[in-house]
Amino acid sequence: MLVMIAEDDGLHRAFARSTIERIWPGEVEVIEAGDGEEAIEVAGRRQPPFVVLDLQLPKATGIDVARSIWGQHAETHILFWSNFADESYVRGVARIVPPGSVYGYVLKSATEEGMRSALRGVFGEGHCIIDREVRGIQNRVQNRLEGITDGEYESLIDVALGLTDKAIAMRRGLSTRGAQARIRHLYEKLGIAACEDGADVASLFNSRTRAIYLALARGLINVDALRREQQRLGAWIGNDGHRSDDD
Repeated sequence: MLVMIAEDDGLHRAFARSTIERIWPGEVEVIEAGDGEEAIEVAGRRQPPFVVLDLQLPKATGIDVARSIWGQHAETHILFWSNFADESYVRGVARIVPPGSVYGYVLKSATEEGMRSALRGVFGEGHCIIDREVRGIQNRVQNRLEGITDGEYESLIDVALGLTDKAIAMRRGLSTRGAQARIRHLYEKLGIAACEDGADVASLFNSRTRAIYLALARGLINVDALRREQQRLGAWIGNDGHRSDDD
């Protein structure tokens, strides 16, 4: 049984290793990676069927690592291990899980028994094990009345990256009015629609910057997500966005 632990913190790596070795004494080989690039390289070379993966890795994020691993071997069982249950991370994981793949999402605040249960479930029994807090966020994301839709999330990302309404429309294949309608719906769900309606609060806040603050405060977006999206934006500007300007 070969398990890779991708974690940049030495104490967390040691904890994960000792927990795994206590569950499967004498049956497991544990290999380690201290950053995202190393994790991608080691996984490509050793092809571990089981992976414990920190979502906040330097050099390449856990989402990048998981995408690379699943791109080569969709049957790999991955246990995401994170300090955070931000909606941005939950959405990021949900977008890359191949159909039928086995994975888990456990917080580092979980007890040792919680970690053992997650490892046994994901690696030993082939079950998807999701932390209760993370499951609550998944349910909120799927609830159109509580959570923002994927289209609204795209608009939030574009607003956070500083794109104009026209640029958002071009990037997402919408009319300018369509892009503006999505942004209005986003504002409503963030509770700042009044800023657009000429109420007194409008003199206090700029709607775009207020939306970014509220999204950061609620964990809808984070720095890792914005870095990934900036790379995608750069690719679009160099390709589709540039061609659109020339058409």
